[in-house]
Amino acid sequence: MTKTWWKEAVIYQIYPRSFKDSNGDGIGDLKGITQKLDYLALLGVDVLWLSPIFKSPNDDNGYDVSDYCSIMEEFGTMADFDELLATAHENGLKVILDLVVNHSSDEHEWFQASRQSGDNAYSDYYFWEKEKPNNWQSFFGGDAWEYDEQREAYFLHLFTKKQPDLNWENPKVREEVYRLMRFWYDKGVDGFRMDVIPLISKRLGFPDAPNDDFKNTIDNIYANGPRVHEFLKEMNEQANRPYDVMTVGEGIGVSKEQSLDYVGEDRSELNMLYHFDHLFLGYEGGDRLKSSGFTLVEVKQIFREWQEAIGDSGWLNVCLDNHDFARMVSRFGNDQKFRKESAKLLATLLLTQKGTPCIYQGSEIGMTNVAFPTIEDYDDVANLSTIDEWRAEGKDMEELLRRIQAGGRDNARTPVQWDNTPHAGFTTGQPWLKVNPNYAEINVANALADTDSIFHYYRKMLSFRKEHKTFIYGAYIEYLPNHPAVYFYERAAEDKHYLILLNFSDSTQTIFGVPDFSKAALLIGNYKIIENKKRLAPWEARVYLLEVDTI
Repeated sequence: MTKTWWKEAVIYQIYPRSFKDSNGDGIGDLKGITQKLDYLALLGVDVLWLSPIFKSPNDDNGYDVSDYCSIMEEFGTMADFDELLATAHENGLKVILDLVVNHSSDEHEWFQASRQSGDNAYSDYYFWEKEKPNNWQSFFGGDAWEYDEQREAYFLHLFTKKQPDLNWENPKVREEVYRLMRFWYDKGVDGFRMDVIPLISKRLGFPDAPNDDFKNTIDNIYANGPRVHEFLKEMNEQANRPYDVMTVGEGIGVSKEQSLDYVGEDRSELNMLYHFDHLFLGYEGGDRLKSSGFTLVEVKQIFREWQEAIGDSGWLNVCLDNHDFARMVSRFGNDQKFRKESAKLLATLLLTQKGTPCIYQGSEIGMTNVAFPTIEDYDDVANLSTIDEWRAEGKDMEELLRRIQAGGRDNARTPVQWDNTPHAGFTTGQPWLKVNPNYAEINVANALADTDSIFHYYRKMLSFRKEHKTFIYGAYIEYLPNHPAVYFYERAAEDKHYLILLNFSDSTQTIFGVPDFSKAALLIGNYKIIENKKRLAPWEARVYLLEVDTI
């Protein structure tokens, strides 16, 4: 297995709009991030992933780019970015940016030119059809084809109608993408997280989508198109290879069986892939607003099967939440009675799995889902079509509110809670999205002051992972796969074996039928006192070292 810096790194995802506002306009910005670099360095992460910062009209919070080589005005200037990048590097932090090139904004100059006519230099930068060719639906609901009166044709948009899909079949489009990537690399950016990258190659016959569920459509119609690997190899050759960078592919629609096609060491495409199988557990058809629950056994099976599929031939990014999903302590833990314990347990899981971990902003202090009292308090564009549909059909809007509270993307987008001053110290103005009301208790200032806090546990785990490289390169072996409450696995190298025991329940669990670890040394755990080595307290996490000569 090849050893590299990006396998040994830990990523911290920043959603700039919600991280820190430096000028009181209620919107997080680049200067706000720069102000908090000391905090991030103290935490011990290695790479900062910034969600989109490029110029955008913000139809989808920056995932609709109108100029790839300019900074979103709300976030600051290019000089602000240069300062952020230089200061991050001075603090030993690398920076990767969100690359959104499956689609652009309809306000991008390419699209504005493309819609003028069918015979200009930009006319085929996007997909245009005189008649709708199929039944494709957008990710956010409604038809994926929008009629443009100026060009008198339909254009394809797999996301909102202000996010037209770029035509990667056109070599000029691909060169534009590689040029903009080199622009940022030449500035010193350390890589890209690539948004919905498996969607860039379209099935040009435009086959109708199946009517059974949308996930099936994503997996079999939208993702893994016929030329996607050709395009990624070309991207690697023309943009990535001359630089020592990290490339992280959002693995939407990619199955574990397909994973090595993207990240196999012999493929020359992407460094790593992150998948959604565990994040979408319990969501019917991939719809975050339709939840039927899930079990720990299902979570363990997903982690195990992906590790088996990827083996030592490729690499994964590991996450438990991000800007598109509910807060991890609310979804996988107990964010009430055992919030502190379960948040530490999840940190243990995240930082001892095989792969490059990604911590989402606020998880290091145990930020939770938010239950705003009205639908109007939420901002996410992904909810709009559902809200309109429910109102038109006279459905129970209180039920929809409960669903948004449980699974909506705004759960992860409420501002970071820095202290207990108004608006949690995020801004001196009115925040773009309300702060979670629990900020008086859950905030960075409290976490820094409490030596037993979730934050300080993350610090210990991050230091621990760097010290023990077996957690990066060692084998992954699971025990008790069918246990409904205990997750027990081993990370093993030739000379050392580490045992990780996690109790995902509100009750004490007794462990039977596992390798003898009576001689193992406890290295780290989230409880100060262990009364019985074979009994795990509610949401208890332990990591043991088992020397080879004691096995």
